[in-house]
Amino acid sequence: MKPSSNVAISALLALFVAVLAPVAALAQGKTLRIVPQSNVTILDPIWSSAYVTRNHGYMVYDTLFGTDSDGKIKPQMVQSWSVSPDKKAWTFKLRDGLEFHDGKPVTSEDVVASLKRWASRDLFGGVLAAAVETYEAPDANTFVIRLKAPFGLMIEALGKPSSLVPFIMPARIAATPGTEQIKEVIGSGPYRFVDAEYRPGERLVYAKNEKYKPRGEPPSGTAGGKNVYVDRAEWVIIRDPQTQYSALLAGEVDIVEMPTFEQYPALKAAKGIRLVDAQPAGQMFYLRFNHLHPRSTT
Repeated sequence: MKPSSNVAISALLALFVAVLAPVAALAQGKTLRIVPQSNVTILDPIWSSAYVTRNHGYMVYDTLFGTDSDGKIKPQMVQSWSVSPDKKAWTFKLRDGLEFHDGKPVTSEDVVASLKRWASRDLFGGVLAAAVETYEAPDANTFVIRLKAPFGLMIEALGKPSSLVPFIMPARIAATPGTEQIKEVIGSGPYRFVDAEYRPGERLVYAKNEKYKPRGEPPSGTAGGKNVYVDRAEWVIIRDPQTQYSALLAGEVDIVEMPTFEQYPALKAAKGIRLVDAQPAGQMFYLRFNHLHPRSTT
């Protein structure tokens, strides 16, 4: 993947994960309603390469490394790492306090299981796996990747931001064969997926993970502190562009991820709507209606 593509994708994901930080003061205790680019038909971000499924993955799961807005790989769940003199053993230490949404701590066993499943589906992961001799988990917070030969793109593989991202899942879920979809959506990321309110083809609901501990660095792309400014985010599935447009104007939704080009002039002229260029190359846009809804579970 070209560095410019990394920058573009990272910029897009920063909007999802950070929930557009400039509106933090307005968003406290509120619900943010987003119309995603398409319907979310698959919830397993390792099984599907669809970008909308990947974006869902960034809401729920965390990653070992992230890619900042300059295309540089930065640690996320990893606290520190080292490489042996022969470049064949990589040792990683996890940050303290990482916890899955089911209350169980994130361990090196979860990481190893997640990486193995990811590598069974992803091309980059498969190339890495071919170079791996063994994965080791000497303690709960340490994992070691021993290689048959040096692999210079280790960090780039673990921090890739495009489709089929190496998200970390509980080992029991990551044990699902790569040929099958997972049946539970449990991660350690900034939001919890609210399965009880999931309506396929209609709505996906995410609740703020109160126990999530963001990194201290400023957010940048998929790296840095993934701060959450709303209690609840709803992805509202609206397929018809005109209906999306009407919902935005009426304040029924707050963001339309990908309006049609024909709508841009009217949206730019509409009062209270702001155009956000989420990608330097201009391929994707977000629109925000300056209205946030009181918290609701209906």
